[in-house]
Amino acid sequence: MTQVNIYVGNLNIGITGDDIREAFEKFGEVSSVSIVTDKESGELKEFGYVVMPNQNEADNAISSMNGKELKGCKLDVKEAPVY
Repeated sequence: MTQVNIYVGNLNIGITGDDIREAFEKFGEVSSVSIVTDKESGELKEFGYVVMPNQNEADNAISSMNGKELKGCKLDVKEAPVY
């Protein structure tokens, strides 16, 4: 089963992983959510990742959530490259 890694940018600094999970679960199963933090300061950066196990659900989430407002910020959502 292929996991789809989704980049979610322009996050509100006060957002939580639960906020993001709730928004993306409307489109299907979410395996994990991570918000990137600065290694030195521990402060949240303005982006994170959502992993979804179903490509069709992930594609729907990406097209539906890109440009949508969440907690006052317009999201930048796209499929993230896998390294």
